[in-house]
Amino acid sequence: MSTAINLSELLIEEAKPFAKAMHRSVAEQIEYWVRLGKVAEENPDLPINILQDMLISIGEMKSGNLSKYQFR
Repeated sequence: MSTAINLSELLIEEAKPFAKAMHRSVAEQIEYWVRLGKVAEENPDLPINILQDMLISIGEMKSGNLSKYQFR
């Protein structure tokens, strides 16, 4: 479900270079920042790179981009 919201022009302009670098739309970049901020508030003791890896893992899981781990 999509909902229209008003965002500041400054936030939109700040998101543009990040969105381009990460091959995301501006809306997707802002959504990513929101998710990362939410996870950071929920896990204040974890470093940002761990939180980013968690979001990547969740995205991979949702897209079905997984393979079974082979123990040796």
